[in-house]
Amino acid sequence: MFITSDIKVWICNEPTDMRKSIDGLSMMVADSFNLQPANGELFVFYNQYRDKLKILYWDNNGFVVWYKRVEKSKFAIPATLLKPLAINTKQLRWLLDGLDISKLKGHNGLEYKDYF
Repeated sequence: MFITSDIKVWICNEPTDMRKSIDGLSMMVADSFNLQPANGELFVFYNQYRDKLKILYWDNNGFVVWYKRVEKSKFAIPATLLKPLAINTKQLRWLLDGLDISKLKGHNGLEYKDYF
């Protein structure tokens, strides 16, 4: 998956039927997220047991779906999301690695104009 650090990532606020493919997930983005599925952002969907994830995104000329299933654990997705949750790509990496993104906070980014 070729993503840059400035891409917005959205986590769906409810479990998703993992039998849905690109068309079904795209319709969920339009309905649940109220966003255009081909806007260049990543959309994360998870199942009821939180052991499967699908990530939908638009790649230049078509949709891509990434699917990950963990064998003996669960993804640490917040239990109650009232609306889709926006995260950054660092938090997505943490989520895919099994870390609880609601309890982690990375270092703030710094930007310097002068280096001496």
